[in-house]
Amino acid sequence: MENVPRPAEELAVLDRELAQIESRRAQLLARKSYLLTLLTPPVPPVPPVPWTAARTPETSPPSVQNALLALGGVLLTIAAIAFTVVSWGAMGIGGRSVVLGTVTAAALAAPAVLPRRGLTSTAEAVGALALVLTVLDAYALHRVALAGTDPLGYTAAACAVLATGWAAYGLLLGRLRTPLPAAVLTAQLPLPLWALAADASLVTLAWALLVTAVADTAIALWAKPAPARSIAGVTAWVTGGSALLIAGGLSVTADSPLDAAWPGVPLLAGAGLGLFAAVRVPGVSFAGAAVAGLAAVTATGGVVRPSVPLSWAVVGYLLCGAALLTAVRAPLPRAAVGGLCTAAGAVVAGAALWALRPVVVALLGPLSRVGDIWAGTPASAREALGTDPGWSETTTAPLVLLIAAGLLAVAYRQLPAAARAAALSGATVLGWAAVLVLPAALDLGHAVDVATRLALTATMLTLAVYAHLPAARRRPGLAAPPAVSTAAMICASAGAAAVSVLALATETTTLVTLGVLLALLCAAAVVLNAAVSEAEADSGTEVSPEARAAFQVRAFQAVLTCAAVVTAVALLCALCASAGLPREHIALVVLAVPAACALLGARLRRHPVALPMELTAAGAGLLAVGLASGHPPTVALVLALSAAVAAGTALRPDRRPAAGYLAAALFVLATWVRLYASDVSTPEAYTLPVTVPALVVGVLRRRGDPEASSWTAYGPGLAATLLPSLAAAWGDTQWPRPLALGVAALLVTLVGARLRLQAPLVLGGAVLALDTLHELAPYLVQVVGALPRWVPPALAGLLLLAVGATYERRLHDARRLRKSLGRMR
Repeated sequence: MENVPRPAEELAVLDRELAQIESRRAQLLARKSYLLTLLTPPVPPVPPVPWTAARTPETSPPSVQNALLALGGVLLTIAAIAFTVVSWGAMGIGGRSVVLGTVTAAALAAPAVLPRRGLTSTAEAVGALALVLTVLDAYALHRVALAGTDPLGYTAAACAVLATGWAAYGLLLGRLRTPLPAAVLTAQLPLPLWALAADASLVTLAWALLVTAVADTAIALWAKPAPARSIAGVTAWVTGGSALLIAGGLSVTADSPLDAAWPGVPLLAGAGLGLFAAVRVPGVSFAGAAVAGLAAVTATGGVVRPSVPLSWAVVGYLLCGAALLTAVRAPLPRAAVGGLCTAAGAVVAGAALWALRPVVVALLGPLSRVGDIWAGTPASAREALGTDPGWSETTTAPLVLLIAAGLLAVAYRQLPAAARAAALSGATVLGWAAVLVLPAALDLGHAVDVATRLALTATMLTLAVYAHLPAARRRPGLAAPPAVSTAAMICASAGAAAVSVLALATETTTLVTLGVLLALLCAAAVVLNAAVSEAEADSGTEVSPEARAAFQVRAFQAVLTCAAVVTAVALLCALCASAGLPREHIALVVLAVPAACALLGARLRRHPVALPMELTAAGAGLLAVGLASGHPPTVALVLALSAAVAAGTALRPDRRPAAGYLAAALFVLATWVRLYASDVSTPEAYTLPVTVPALVVGVLRRRGDPEASSWTAYGPGLAATLLPSLAAAWGDTQWPRPLALGVAALLVTLVGARLRLQAPLVLGGAVLALDTLHELAPYLVQVVGALPRWVPPALAGLLLLAVGATYERRLHDARRLRKSLGRMR
């Protein structure tokens, strides 16, 4: 029985057999090719035929054509100028004029014929040459027939004729691209040159430029050729801007309202032109409206300025700028409204800058009287500042600042959301500055000035805190602090510092001011803490946007806490000075602030304001040391008390490392100062009893904790004796102490090297080196003095060569030493 495979299986078998046949066929063909190469003689190589391959041209024919035409036109132009201006053989200027006129006519006629023959680029080049020839014709005409005319007037007339002729020529031959732009550029000159030729006033010159700008605007709006429109748009800005600058300068320097009114008219006309362009041309709406607004303010304010003092003139300009804000509701394009508002903002910013000088004096002026603390009540607020910014010219500064703040507040709702925070912050700062400078501007009493500043600081603190309260109590949680809160806090800080210095005039004012500031700062910090705690309780324990916002408010609260600590220190110093205590006793009282902050920090634990508060209080400790300077026993006591505060802080696990090291250093330093104050000439008698038990404690510490560093275990004990002894040895003229110190330092160094301990090795080696240097210093000085003067430079040069020659080896040794020290405990 024969089994017949299925069709699919049979096809698979056929495919495999065919594949084997194809593989065998490929092998046979390869073998055949190899055998043919053995039987066929080699054919000598044929050398390549040069320039057989087509090369790609580096430039296109149109580019070559344009380059040649441009170069030819330039050369012909140069030749024409030389022919006309210089000379050509024996031909006079008249003959040259006839020849030049004939050539010009031919050049003007050629572009009308050349395009018909397909020579458009050639026609363009010849047309440009014809324009230059017409200029030379005008020059030749002046030299031949009109030599007696005014050159400036003739130039104005020639420019007008040329601009008209070129425009007509360009319109007649529409294919040429050069005549119309050249006509627009030349048309900028006739009117200004005519004004200069007629020796007209600057107002007339401004009008000439403005009329030219109007013509340019018309061309830019209604002319058909695009190049002419583009150039006219640019020249309109140039001529119009020049006209406004000239008229604006005349307006702000006029001596009477009538003199200011004459340039005010072109300013208003220019404002109208700019507003017209802002409405008709979308691309220049913003810039045109901004220029129009500034021109209108300059024109209207300039009429008022000569009739009033400078301070009221600024108010006038500011009110004119405020009038521009009414354009917000006008039926104008949005970009034009933005330009007018920008112009109003520029006017407001200029007025605010003008009022900045009295504000700076109000803030920094009290510093000029710091040397006269409690010298008596000044006669007025201006006298308390000690600096005169020109109050007769800046009496309206508060009014200017208030108007500016009001304008920002009014514009708050009309501004985009991104700019509202900045506007409200600016209004806050300007309002604060207005009230700050008000007492001095009105020349009120010193007490009124202090009271006003305290009330202003309280208002700013309230505003800064209030900006957070709604967010802290609003569900779902606490929002990010607004920009106005930051602005109010900056104003409150600056105002508090300024009023603190201003209050130094009398004792009572100082105490009352510092007390009020301390109460305000503490109250603000407590209120913020309550609000944030409530928000954190509502938001839960997970990290959320509310929690992150609360962190920002915590940072704000930390600033308030640090300011309260500084104020408390200042109040304590003022109370002690009022009681008649000497400086060294005041230093001891000041230490109550670090002690109180350390206790409060222990209660707050990981509260975000704890660490900033304690660091600020540490600055009070430095102040105490400075107050006690000059009285060594009190300095030693201050250092010891500060060390006790640091040791108490080190009981907290989160403060232990840093506070522990600080306490040890302060205790050692207090001991040294105390020894110096007692005129002790043998400090070892006091330091050795401390060093021995300290080293014993270090040994026990290392046994209980092998991972403890040698600096922790032995560093304080060794430093307690070695460093005071080194200081005493440097001032000792005898040999026993340096010798004993050197031996002791050598033993400590050897022990450190033997036990591989870093602290004994480094401390002992450093003390040994310094002690040896002290002993050898006199001999080194004698040796250097006995040597010739050329020897030290020579030795220095040899030393540098030696160091350079062995630098790599020494660097390798230093790396090995560093690694060895790093492996030590």
